[in-house]
Amino acid sequence: MPLKSDLPIPPGSEPFPTPLVYVTENPTWEYKVLARSLDDLPGADELNALGRDGWELAGTVSAAEQVYYYFKRLGK
Repeated sequence: MPLKSDLPIPPGSEPFPTPLVYVTENPTWEYKVLARSLDDLPGADELNALGRDGWELAGTVSAAEQVYYYFKRLGK
């Protein structure tokens, strides 16, 4: 589906076509959940160590006095 824009298109030019991306593999993901109290949040050193191990922060949820950090990485 083409993108619609309110920007005027100069005469004689065409808007950029939407690129098509074909995914031929079905990656397997691993997940990790880190639960911490508000008094014990992870610092830069801990987060950098997770990043070096291939973990990427995918989301966070705060519930009562806990914060949940959801990480993912490509499966091995």
